Amino acid sequence: MSKDRTHIEKSFIAQGLMLTLGAQIERVEEGSVILSAPLSDRVSQQHGAAHAGLTFALGDSAAGYSALTLMGSDTEVMTVEMKINLLSPAFGDRLVATGKVEKAGKRLLVVTARVEAETDGQRKLVAIMQGTMIPVPLS
Repeated sequence: MSKDRTHIEKSFIAQGLMLTLGAQIERVEEGSVILSAPLSDRVSQQHGAAHAGLTFALGDSAAGYSALTLMGSDTEVMTVEMKINLLSPAFGDRLVATGKVEKAGKRLLVVTARVEAETDGQRKLVAIMQGTMIPVPLS
């Protein structure tokens, strides 16, 4: 059963970290979610690039919400594990993370995320991620 955007938005706005980072939902499709977050001095590291913590958090959430699009409204997801390859420093106006379900099993979902830094509409790949999500029944 696929969740619609309203269910994803309700879960998303309950995340304090995404609110703190100024993140927003760009697109929701079955098996794929795109999130973005603005880049500023508040989320940078000492060299002026986006902190890897922002990159990871945004990619993890995009991947998790991509998994959630495949579940019923009585279920949430949690990350079991997540790997990140940082490919390039993230300079620009914002980060854009595209989460995708690669394989949905009965118990676990394998997900990926591509995180890009965007400047004036041009994007550069800065990280790729792969992980596993597990359904969690709402109580």
